[in-house]
Amino acid sequence: MTCTRYPLSVDLAGKPVVVVGGGQVALRRVRGLLAAGAAVTVIAPQVADRLAGLELTIKRRRYRDGDLAGAWLAHAATSDAEVNAAVSAEAARRRIWCVRADNAAASAAWTPAVAAHGDVMVAITAGGDPRLAQRLRAAISLALGTGQLPVRRSRPGPGSVALVGGGPGHPGLITVLGRRLLGEADVVVADKLAPRALLAELDPAVEVIDAGKAPHAHNLTQAEINALIVARAQAGQRVVRLKGGDPFVFGRGGEEALACVRAGVPFLVVPGVTSAVAVPAWAGIPVTHRGVTQDFAVVSAHLDPSQPGATVDWAALAAGPGTLVLLMAVAHLDLVAAELIKHGRAAATPVAVISDGTTPAQQVLTCTLGDLADERARPPVTPPAIVVVGEVVRLRELIGAAA
Repeated sequence: MTCTRYPLSVDLAGKPVVVVGGGQVALRRVRGLLAAGAAVTVIAPQVADRLAGLELTIKRRRYRDGDLAGAWLAHAATSDAEVNAAVSAEAARRRIWCVRADNAAASAAWTPAVAAHGDVMVAITAGGDPRLAQRLRAAISLALGTGQLPVRRSRPGPGSVALVGGGPGHPGLITVLGRRLLGEADVVVADKLAPRALLAELDPAVEVIDAGKAPHAHNLTQAEINALIVARAQAGQRVVRLKGGDPFVFGRGGEEALACVRAGVPFLVVPGVTSAVAVPAWAGIPVTHRGVTQDFAVVSAHLDPSQPGATVDWAALAAGPGTLVLLMAVAHLDLVAAELIKHGRAAATPVAVISDGTTPAQQVLTCTLGDLADERARPPVTPPAIVVVGEVVRLRELIGAAA
């Protein structure tokens, strides 16, 4: 059926509006009217307590013909159909638009369900079906809030940088704010481990720059990335620096933030779900568990422990009772395992190696610390991988099997 209603957005700031009725429906209407700046008068014998606390005029009596004089808009929101009809009739005589809450078909005007996002307002009437309108509003609000329905516009003025943690890999594990900023971006500078499935959902007008940042294979150096995001922001663009995990957990996000500070570029840090805890959890391994361990350590293990530049205190980590989560450890996994055993961590300690965590390609290999140190027993591992060392790995047999 074709809708013959004419949609219109009205400026009610300072304009007199009469609401007849004092219940919950009237309360909802009044809140919207006050938010629009209208000068509201409520007429009803009884008024809800929350209405009484608002900045408006209240007349505690029944509606009388003539109450709409001078009004720009009227709402008939009582539970009495005869009263609502009388309000509507007076409004028609005075050529005042009137919304009847009880009868959409008999109403001269409709109040839409509204999904608002910043200065963007989407009004839904759904042919007078309020339940359908509310469902549509909820869906549109969610899409606007998460960036699935992006709000992008050309605008003059300074640009900005958002350092967004994309989470451990699964596209659904980015934060709501991160997803929204991604949808609003002009330029996205993405790492290899960022949730790349989200890039395919972006508006074709969004420029995507592949920064690479894979182990030993960088498309751009860190200095080049710093210069790029600053230059694009200074050119007035909204830049999203999309990373895997959290930007401040081995993500060099602090260096990028300092580059923005030095250049005077506005920036925002959006935390992400770090792979250090998310990937084990997805695989059914809690990094802490009552009765097993109450602490854990996250270590960047990308250097050979014997190299002079390696600053990790492997002796202290080996002696501790907690879980060890090793990131970027694949290249030197045997040497790291041998170092832990040398400093006292038992060779029989269970280990899980989780490759491509939270993605459809995820693989989980379990073994012992001794197996990792032994070239003949070591399972084949490819990056990216998270290595979990500790008794919590045994819980995977129960939790992971049920997940």
